[in-house]
Amino acid sequence: MNVVGRILVIDDEATLRRTLTRILEKAGCQVETAEDGRQALIYLGGSEFDLVFLDIHLPHIDGIEVLREIRQHNQSLPVVLLTGYGTMQSAVEALRLGATDYLLKPIDPDVLVSRTRTILRERAVEQRKKEIREQIVSLQAELDALDRENPETSFVTMGASQPAERFLKRGRLILDLFSRTATLGDEVLILPPAAFDYLVVFTRHSPEVVDYQTLVSEAQDYQVSTNEARELAKWHVHVLRQAIEDRTKDNIQILNVRGRGYRLVID
Repeated sequence: MNVVGRILVIDDEATLRRTLTRILEKAGCQVETAEDGRQALIYLGGSEFDLVFLDIHLPHIDGIEVLREIRQHNQSLPVVLLTGYGTMQSAVEALRLGATDYLLKPIDPDVLVSRTRTILRERAVEQRKKEIREQIVSLQAELDALDRENPETSFVTMGASQPAERFLKRGRLILDLFSRTATLGDEVLILPPAAFDYLVVFTRHSPEVVDYQTLVSEAQDYQVSTNEARELAKWHVHVLRQAIEDRTKDNIQILNVRGRGYRLVID
């Protein structure tokens, strides 16, 4: 599987630059190279890159200083140090200064491609999250403007009749009922509409148990039997658990109370 990204390789060894370029281009990347720190900073000042491979020992401006310069202007650009066993202490120091990782010379091609793929994938995910957050902020501003222009329409209808509050908060979980967004700490949860409605019900009742029929009635405005409600709720609870329960620092769970329903617990 090819990886896609624009990469800068900074190393004073011409043979190594050619080797890394060949491996990374074969993997699907666009590669530029620099032979010393001064040339690297010129490239970095005039172009956008997704990943930098940086040798620690460089003429004119060493790798540590290049890293400092990068971090002064760009905190998020991944920088992977290229180092030998004799410069391990420098690599450790570079990690403290904001390097993403380091690779030991001689560099294993499989390790190079694997690490590149992982870093670029993580960077793409973070960039997409940033885009989504910016879109949410933009949409929220537009929604607020519409509410100011038409205050009589500023209410929320969720299944059965509910009060028109805007925010629900339990611990680090915050639900905005106007924009229909959920945040856990500083992370926006990406939820399908129905799953968001179920989370609203759980949050309103937390930490009490919500029986199956009440859950379905308030989330979806369906009046069904207990067995039908249990089956309807099962998938939406599964989606919510995947979205929230991997975050151990937040200590949030949706617990199944056998024969009764579910409860949202947030410590």
